[in-house]
Amino acid sequence: MKEGQKAIIFDMDGLLIDSEPLWQQAEVEIFNNIGIPLTKTMSAETMGLRIDEVAKYWAVRFPEINMNQAQVAERIIDRMKELIIKIGQPLTGAIEAVQLCQKINLPLALATSSSMALVEVVLQRLELTTVFDVIASAENEKFGKPHPAVYLTTSDRLGIEPTQCLAFEDSINGVISAKAAQMKCIAIPAPENREDKRFALADVTLNSLTQITQSKLEQLLNF
Repeated sequence: MKEGQKAIIFDMDGLLIDSEPLWQQAEVEIFNNIGIPLTKTMSAETMGLRIDEVAKYWAVRFPEINMNQAQVAERIIDRMKELIIKIGQPLTGAIEAVQLCQKINLPLALATSSSMALVEVVLQRLELTTVFDVIASAENEKFGKPHPAVYLTTSDRLGIEPTQCLAFEDSINGVISAKAAQMKCIAIPAPENREDKRFALADVTLNSLTQITQSKLEQLLNF
């Protein structure tokens, strides 16, 4: 581990890219096609989970539907790729926040629940393919968020202690994951989730990435 070095780690879905509505659309389409009457409101229950865990979640709740979970997960990812390429947009302040973190000259990483195939599509769409020193996907972990595995893997690959890392997250599952890894965490909840008291787990909760300042980052990183 690099003594005294610090790093910043970004989540991806719902933080850098406005993908939650796209996930909802893809999941509603695919699950309804196989007979599970999923709604957008229902899909919010699985926000921040890996797609295989989403498929398992609804398979358990609708045991009467004989579904191939792996096949359903693959179909949802394929649909997500189509939607991101066609209409994917960065969230307000996302690109500027990444650029600000680059300016501080710290290692940057991405720790996401999404598959690497989807990560590639998103980073190409946002023109961020050369930004991150480390990219880690929970698809390669035994457990996805809220388990801390993907964050611990990210810090290990960075060579930086988890306690010296600052994570940006938008979901409760993501915040729990980062804090369980003993990282500092800035939460940026979606407007409909801002009243969720569980976000108190985060060190700071903001309404938008546009509220990120260099002084706030340096304060949290103990510069």
